[in-house]
Amino acid sequence: MLILSGDDVEALLGDTVDLIEPLEAALRLYSSGACSVPPRVAARAPAGLLAAMPAYVPEIALAAKLVSVFPANSLLPTHQGVIGLFDERDGSLLSVMEGRHITARRAAAVSAISVRLLSPTQPRVLAVLGSGEQARAHLELLPTTSSFAQIRLAARSSQRAASLARLIPNCQVMESLEAATRGADVVVCCTDASEPVLERSWLSSGAHVISVGSGAELDPVIVELGHLFVEWRGAATFPPPAGASELQGVEPGRITELGEVLAGIRPGRQSDSELTVFKSTGLGVEDAAVARFVYREARERHLGQSVPW
Repeated sequence: MLILSGDDVEALLGDTVDLIEPLEAALRLYSSGACSVPPRVAARAPAGLLAAMPAYVPEIALAAKLVSVFPANSLLPTHQGVIGLFDERDGSLLSVMEGRHITARRAAAVSAISVRLLSPTQPRVLAVLGSGEQARAHLELLPTTSSFAQIRLAARSSQRAASLARLIPNCQVMESLEAATRGADVVVCCTDASEPVLERSWLSSGAHVISVGSGAELDPVIVELGHLFVEWRGAATFPPPAGASELQGVEPGRITELGEVLAGIRPGRQSDSELTVFKSTGLGVEDAAVARFVYREARERHLGQSVPW
């Protein structure tokens, strides 16, 4: 059994762009009905929760992630976790690996898939709202997958935004969330907000909105008027922590899975003026696909610690 530390996983993930192909394959398989993925469950503690996300993706991976979410953490990351990868033929444990880096990178890679599928033609301005690990992962990846002429960042803490911007080439810190959003083609919300941080009146015609936070980041009017996309349709039918708080009560027929767009089963963006909204909740098939990628890379590069089991 192979143990992979956080440093190991970070080194093995390498260029996050490499995750896009296996994630697209996993999302297509999920939307085809071929995967076994029960809804996420969680045990709640006074300051946070511990969630479990098992998944089986045929011929890709059998895995389970345990992830803790403690929003008030300041000295430790708000999201911490571990992923177990199993052999789908006999159930043997192949690897235990740190999950925090995988969570951040796979979320950014799935957002990049949504940008390719759903953003307006040749998006030029990217706005990221937030200053945590998810914001950083998106700022590092999305500019490498689209030709953005301008990269904007805003957060409730201007100090944290300035610190993050120093790590991202050509990133401009804006004075407010509204200033960052106005005129942007792609807007990414990466906050832990429990109330909306993005208003419909700030958005340009034809904008593509991505919401990654687990709270209620979006103005309800955005959900009401937008063409809605998700990883799984259960985001609207299961309450948090499995589903998305913003989508509760939304008619499932209004919602399209990214895997359906990738497979050509349902359309993506249908006009340059359409408001598209991708609500990311995370899905076990994504963690499983990335865990398999990391494990394969570790074996090829002889990283990690092998222990008897």
